[in-house]
Order: sequence, then C-alpha cells, then structure tokens
Amino acid sequence: MWAAAFCALALLVLLHIVDLGAGTLDALRSALWSGLAALLFAVLYPPRVTVGHDWLAVRGLLRERRVHTHLLTRISRREGIAQRVVLRDATGRRVEIDPITLAANPLIWHEIDRGARRSRESGLLRTGTPVLDGLRSRMDDIETERARAVFEASGLR
Repeated sequence: MWAAAFCALALLVLLHIVDLGAGTLDALRSALWSGLAALLFAVLYPPRVTVGHDWLAVRGLLRERRVHTHLLTRISRREGIAQRVVLRDATGRRVEIDPITLAANPLIWHEIDRGARRSRESGLLRTGTPVLDGLRSRMDDIETERARAVFEASGLR
C-alpha cells in the first residue's frame, strides 16, 4: 500500500512541477493531475487477504469479497498477465487471489487446502482438483526450498 501511495504522490508532484515550469498550472489542471494520481493509486492498491476458520476474505480498495472455504464448489485458475486463483463457494460467492500471495503466506494456503479437502469429502468440490493439486505441488516445492535454505544458513546439511 505504501508503494502505491508513493508512486501516486510522486506522479502528482512530478506533473505539478512540469506544469508549473511550463507556466500552465491552474486549478483545473491541478484537479486533473490529482484525479490521475488517485486513479494510479486505485490501480496499484494491493488487495488485503485475511483468513479465518472456514473463510477467506479479499479486501480491495472499495469492497470485500468472502468465501467459505469448507463450502468450495469450484477452484479455477485465470491465466494472463496477472494470474489468479478463483475460488467459488456454494453460496455463490467468489474471490480471486494471487498465487504469489499463497506462496508468501503458508497459513492462507493451509486454510484453503484444508477447506478444499473438506469440500471434496462432502461432495461439493467437483471442479478444480487439477488446479488444487498443481498449487499443492508448488507450495510443497516452496516449503522444501525454504527448509533447505534454513538448514544451509544454520550450517546443517
């Protein structure tokens, strides 16, 4: 969030300095530059992911989306520039989460995995097993590398 605010503020200051140097700065242009900086902040603002027992919430700039992890019906992967894991639950709610967030926060991944296992056991989770298995493999690889780095840093092999 701080990086998004810094980039937006830097753009605002830079645009004001350039406009002031050209002698064309007025109230309308200042409002336009402020709006442009606010738009940049909105685009760069990272979602906040929180997790609890049987729920996962992703809070953006304006709203929060929440799913029940023990009621998951579908797990899919949205490809593209910004890859996302899409989770849907039985109540029709949907969240998108960045796989990098899962890799950086093992507790979030653990809650999703635990909820998905419960959903599969109860027969709710019908689609998404290959996506879940791929994520599980990736998380296991990351944890193995972290453990290896800890052992090497402590002098153990």
